[in-house]
Amino acid sequence: MSELTYAGKTFVFRVDNGVVFRNTYAADGTTLRYETVDGPTEGSEETVTLHTAEVAPGLFMLGWAERSGMTVTHVMNLNALTVHAFWTYEAGDGRVAELHAGTLEPV
Repeated sequence: MSELTYAGKTFVFRVDNGVVFRNTYAADGTTLRYETVDGPTEGSEETVTLHTAEVAPGLFMLGWAERSGMTVTHVMNLNALTVHAFWTYEAGDGRVAELHAGTLEPV
């Protein structure tokens, strides 16, 4: 595996559903501090422990679980500055799963 090229960096992640996150990765690449800067959960923030794998140069799969029970997986392409995201959460009728795409802007 090569260097975790996202480590120590901050990105604005704009999701296709209009939600915008500010994602800051720890210098060692093992944690993520996200802040929701636009969307229904604007103002929420959390630091999560990452589970990561580099699947190709500059292409990373990252996954985590949030306090709320939401689970998130990102396929982050730092070559193209894109993300494909899959997340699940509890709703009134059971677990909901969503697949989204978005762009990254280095800060």
